[in-house]
Amino acid sequence: MAGTITLGPKIGLEDFMAVVRFHAPVEFSPEYCERVNRSRALVEKWVEEEKVMYGVTTGFGALCTKAISKEETAKLQENIILSHSVSVGKPLPEEAVRGTLLMMLQNLGQGYSGVRLEVLEQIRQFLNRGITPWAPGDGSVGYLSPEAHMALVLTGLGKAWYQGQLLEGREALEKAGLAPLALASKEGLALVSGTTSPTALGAIGLYDMLQAARSADVVGAMSLEILQGVMNAFDPRVMAVRPHPDQAKAAENVRNLLADSQVIAAAKGSRVQDALSLRCIPQLHGAARKTLEDARKTLEIEMNSCCDNPILWPEPGNEEVISACNADSAYVGIAMDGSCMAATMLAKMSERRNNRLIDGNLSGCPWFLIQNPGLNSGVMIPQYTQAGLLNQMRILCTPAVIDNTPTCGNQEDYVAMGYNAAKKSLAVAEKLEYILAIELLSVYEAQPFVDGRLRRSSASRQVLTEISKEVPEMKEDMYLYPHIEFLRRKILDGSLVRWAETGMGKKLV
Repeated sequence: MAGTITLGPKIGLEDFMAVVRFHAPVEFSPEYCERVNRSRALVEKWVEEEKVMYGVTTGFGALCTKAISKEETAKLQENIILSHSVSVGKPLPEEAVRGTLLMMLQNLGQGYSGVRLEVLEQIRQFLNRGITPWAPGDGSVGYLSPEAHMALVLTGLGKAWYQGQLLEGREALEKAGLAPLALASKEGLALVSGTTSPTALGAIGLYDMLQAARSADVVGAMSLEILQGVMNAFDPRVMAVRPHPDQAKAAENVRNLLADSQVIAAAKGSRVQDALSLRCIPQLHGAARKTLEDARKTLEIEMNSCCDNPILWPEPGNEEVISACNADSAYVGIAMDGSCMAATMLAKMSERRNNRLIDGNLSGCPWFLIQNPGLNSGVMIPQYTQAGLLNQMRILCTPAVIDNTPTCGNQEDYVAMGYNAAKKSLAVAEKLEYILAIELLSVYEAQPFVDGRLRRSSASRQVLTEISKEVPEMKEDMYLYPHIEFLRRKILDGSLVRWAETGMGKKLV
């Protein structure tokens, strides 16, 4: 189990995934608790004074001109959770729900939202005790509905998974040793109004895309080796005259991965240049990596922000409630639309490299990397799978954020649509992993057809040795699906990168 993650200081993408995927326990720092309590005191003071506060002493959205008495403020918060629980379709996966809960803690724990600490403590216990609210994943424009389904469980309503069972909310709480809460003023609105779900979904997708991008350097280098490529395109002098840092890093990775390859040494001077899918690895992999790293910066800022509306400014002597729109999901949406495009660029180059490996006219190997093609199809059909996956990825690359459908009686006449940009990143990341896994399968099955007297690089040998423990050499057609799944898992969990780093005795840059 990962170490405890303390909220209060800023967290990064790795901290986020430690909680979401690896179930690290969460605790609050004293600073976190102090700023939450200070903010809550303001809400209670202003409710008592009947100060005008959007969503607290007024209605929501187009109903913001409707006054709400202080006696009705708690009922208003219950109503918003009930009325907003209208997302539909299949439930979000566990990681997406856990990520959204964690982002609720981060968002509301900044001390500008006025939520009681006991509400945040209940959410913390959901994460630590393994309660996963049931929340349908379709129908969000960037906030509100999936979060409302999750918030229902805090009050004993809705549904949640606990210890493998889908239970009514109250029953799930009881089995976990918790009791339902009644929401107080400001809390229902704060739980649903923010970029918590887009940030969570985007962070999970981005984490996996970044891992896949590192794996792409390994897989691309191994394809270059099998295809007996020339290293001119990776020369540091070439990188120096177009000094994009991530391009230089990708080239350095390939040089390090193939540094002691006798196959590459033997190919030196055999041709002037290779096809673009080989010699353009630094440029494309670098551009994709820059896009993903830029998205990381954006999402890490979002993770450590208050994206609530309204915010409560607690500075002594200058306290104020300010209605604005930090709940807008444009930052996350644009970052994740771009990340999906970057991942698809990596995938389309991988498919082209794989095509070169299996095409006997291009690779010098038997067609489809099988000794008796015709009777056997070898690895012909996995390339079809790549083509189908790429078609899906290209569809998913249509930007979500360029759409605009006004809501709330035109009070929300502009809507960012960042949720769908973030949500689709999960599917795009998975498809990239499969496409790279299929290329890696071809690399592995091509090994018998390259001069066995020439030693592969140390990194390649380590990777091939590890793969050979699970994947056999294909002498005739065999059931390939389990091997594709195995390789995809090793890309997802970082094993492929670790194998390569072990072999070459240094880290990828």
